Amino acid sequence: MHIHTINHRIGGTMIKSRGRDLVGKIVISEETGRKFGVVGDINFISESGELLNIVLVEPTKHTGDLNLEKDEGNRVLIPFSSVKSVGDFVIVSEKEII
Repeated sequence: MHIHTINHRIGGTMIKSRGRDLVGKIVISEETGRKFGVVGDINFISESGELLNIVLVEPTKHTGDLNLEKDEGNRVLIPFSSVKSVGDFVIVSEKEII
């Protein structure tokens, strides 16, 4: 698991957090409220801190129906650019990932 401090922008606001702060949060669709799964890890560029993907664990049936990109370990990836907010849950725009 990555534990580096990362900076990311959500909704025009710069947020500083640790990758491990996102791990374990449930990922939910902004449009439908459907659950995608749980954040298992985050892919990012270590030199710049640019976030690339959320790596899902425990993907739901809904996630499987969307035919999302997968990594070499067959884990589902959600582009971090689709993240709209992070709090108790990670809210993503479904229309930006399909």
